[in-house]
Amino acid sequence: MPNDPGERPDVLATSMAGSAAIRGGVLRVAGYALGVVLSVGSAAVLFRHLGVADGGRYVTVLALVATVQGLTDFGLTAIGIRELATGPAHRREQVLRSLLGLRLGLTAGGVAAAVLFAGAAGYEGAMVIGAALAGLGLVIQNQQTTLATELMVELRLGWVTALELLRQGISIALIFALVVAGASLVPFLAVPIPAATVVFVLTVMLVRGRIPIVPRFDMPEWRALLRDVLPFAAATAIGSVYFRLAIVLLSLIASADETGYYAASFRVVEVLVVVPQLVVTAAFPIFARAARDDRGRLGYGVQRLFEACALLGGWITLCLVLGAGFIIEIVAGPDFAPSVPVLRIQAITVFAIFLSSVWSYALLSLREHRALLTVTCITLIVNCVLVLLLGEAHGARGAAVATLAADVVGTIGLGLVLAGRHRELRPQLQVLISVTAAGAAAAALALIPGLPDLILIAAATLIYGGVLLLLRAIPEELLIELRRVRRAPES
Repeated sequence: MPNDPGERPDVLATSMAGSAAIRGGVLRVAGYALGVVLSVGSAAVLFRHLGVADGGRYVTVLALVATVQGLTDFGLTAIGIRELATGPAHRREQVLRSLLGLRLGLTAGGVAAAVLFAGAAGYEGAMVIGAALAGLGLVIQNQQTTLATELMVELRLGWVTALELLRQGISIALIFALVVAGASLVPFLAVPIPAATVVFVLTVMLVRGRIPIVPRFDMPEWRALLRDVLPFAAATAIGSVYFRLAIVLLSLIASADETGYYAASFRVVEVLVVVPQLVVTAAFPIFARAARDDRGRLGYGVQRLFEACALLGGWITLCLVLGAGFIIEIVAGPDFAPSVPVLRIQAITVFAIFLSSVWSYALLSLREHRALLTVTCITLIVNCVLVLLLGEAHGARGAAVATLAADVVGTIGLGLVLAGRHRELRPQLQVLISVTAAGAAAAALALIPGLPDLILIAAATLIYGGVLLLLRAIPEELLIELRRVRRAPES
């Protein structure tokens, strides 16, 4: 993937944009899956080396820094992609430099607050120093993420995936090296610095000559950006909180065991709900450009992505329902058997999130920030009320039903807003009938006694895909890309 000097063609204005987004989305999901597998392996080695006490301190510091990351993102990554995809050429440099400056200021301030909190909370010296080091790695990483918005807009998603995997690979290699060297806690918390620095330098090399890399500290420009982003930032923050809030509320009204059963299922779902975000953000630059220039193209793209996400979400839901017992035993162990029905309920939540992700990014491309915030607030309220009611009466299963109901309400709300405010984008829901039929046919295999879970999932996948092909429910664009992949080795 050599870096071409000079100006690159505007791929968003060409007919190749859709193919690039499909391939890029597949690459990002595959890269994410590989990263999860590698991270699990390194975590096993790390925790055995650090032990229970230092392992807990390590997780505590990283959780503190991750909180800073979530709060200081402020929706700026998505807004940056949209502005670079739709803004006039003469504004691109100013906007990106302002984003770099704003991200730098927000992240540095957040890290400083985290370090002060660690000291005030009485954390021991190694944890305070570790928070500062991990925070510095976050500052560098956020600058790299902002620069990488240019790669996202150009749909150079292979590079985006490669850079993410490289950062994880460097981190994992350093963790293994530190384990061999017998290192203490602090060096492990400093690992994000070299990993983020290497990826930052490579990103600069990829985008040099086309976008600026020097931050701009312009308060009027920052205020204009923040005014535009605040409702969306609030919606993003609430969306990341409400799903986790169920655990907090459940811990207050139910037993520790019920909270643990819910938490085991939640850990599985938490990993999977990232997948629709990766798929949809691959197409988001196309949405943003089409929202500005061609509503017909936007409607076509949203509908096709909705169909693709329904098919993929349906398959993941099917696998979770059929393989819940096997998954929980691997992730948490046999003591967490009551988590199995909880995961089966939350599998449907995953499907709802696949659908809602498409509609939320379509509304973002149309600058419907306040509508997004309204629907997200309603979802949060429904979630809190139902968790308190059902969690107390039915424990983990009740909380799972509550989060499912909240996500269904949120998904329907987003669909109604999209159809009501932009009638040309009214979703066509026929694909849901096909997904239901294919899923039911595949799930019937569960009636065969004694079938091992892995064989059951594999056979159900074949039946699910076969029924969808017979019903002609798979978007033609996906089939074209599959044919291209199949012909590539031959050519």
